[in-house]
Amino acid sequence: MAISFKKSYKFAFRSATYITVAITLFLSTFLWLKDELDWLLLIVFMLITFTVCFFVIQLRVEKFIYKRIKRIYDDVSLLESSSLASRTVTTDMGTLTSEIEKFAKDKKIEIDTLKIREEYRRDFIGNVSHELKTPLFTVQGYILTLLDGAADDKVLRKKYLQRASKGVDRLIYIVKDLDLITKLEVGDLNVELREFNIVELIQNVFDLLEMKAAKKNISLTFDMKYKTPILVNADREKIQQVVTNLLVNSIKYGHENGTTEVSVENLIKNKVIVRVTDNGEGISKQNIPRLFERFYRVDKSGSREEGGSGLGLSIVKHIIEAHNERIYVESVQGVGSEFSFTLEKVNPK
Repeated sequence: MAISFKKSYKFAFRSATYITVAITLFLSTFLWLKDELDWLLLIVFMLITFTVCFFVIQLRVEKFIYKRIKRIYDDVSLLESSSLASRTVTTDMGTLTSEIEKFAKDKKIEIDTLKIREEYRRDFIGNVSHELKTPLFTVQGYILTLLDGAADDKVLRKKYLQRASKGVDRLIYIVKDLDLITKLEVGDLNVELREFNIVELIQNVFDLLEMKAAKKNISLTFDMKYKTPILVNADREKIQQVVTNLLVNSIKYGHENGTTEVSVENLIKNKVIVRVTDNGEGISKQNIPRLFERFYRVDKSGSREEGGSGLGLSIVKHIIEAHNERIYVESVQGVGSEFSFTLEKVNPK
């Protein structure tokens, strides 16, 4: 570690002054009583005394402080702090105090960040285990029942094998979504941009989810009739997954006889915004910031009646961000939600 001194002579100057004045007063009184007072000699004595005291005090105090401050720097260097340990040692108290305060503030921010990450890690591991153990225990239960003798009954055997197969399908679904989101996060998934009609794509998703929506009598509609195509430049397959995930969520948490409406609006010259609006359950304010986390559930009851991998919104966010676009959410609990995302528009030639 390089060593340099940022010296402050205030303490040494004052101390030397006090000592010089005290000794000079004592000496002048003594000489005056003996009637041997010599002002020239007294002034020279004062100057020599002040100079000697000043340098002795300055050097001793600085060495004393330096030894102890260097210990602080050495201790900090063990923490590998780039904000303090890499700096030169200073014995200036004001500078040192400022550096230590900044170091403490940076460490507090670092500790708070680690706490947040640790909480996220615990939630993630807990959610993953919950998502996986439900279908695993289901499959295990049916297989054990079959091994215990139910396999001899043809009706039960077929019924239980079909249910076990559904459990396996759910496990595969979760693993595939985890694999997809991992690739999206590390940027290992190529986005193939091409022109397509976003209105046509949304209508295709409506057709695919028609039966699912019909079970809750939810209407899937556009906000208006789009007479001309709206061309965008994006990965068609992945944007279809985005629209599908958003609509599935809207149906899942929508009210019976509800409505899910999709609109495509011009945002700026080369951007469109796709809005998916419903009149379902809505989301509370405290849950909105964590909506796009993997496996995060607004419903803490642990119910899985609606199925899904719990990764839908997280995948949506990563796909949109892979296109260098933005996704937004607005929601009022008990009123409904609106998810929207931007896409690059292809202007007609």
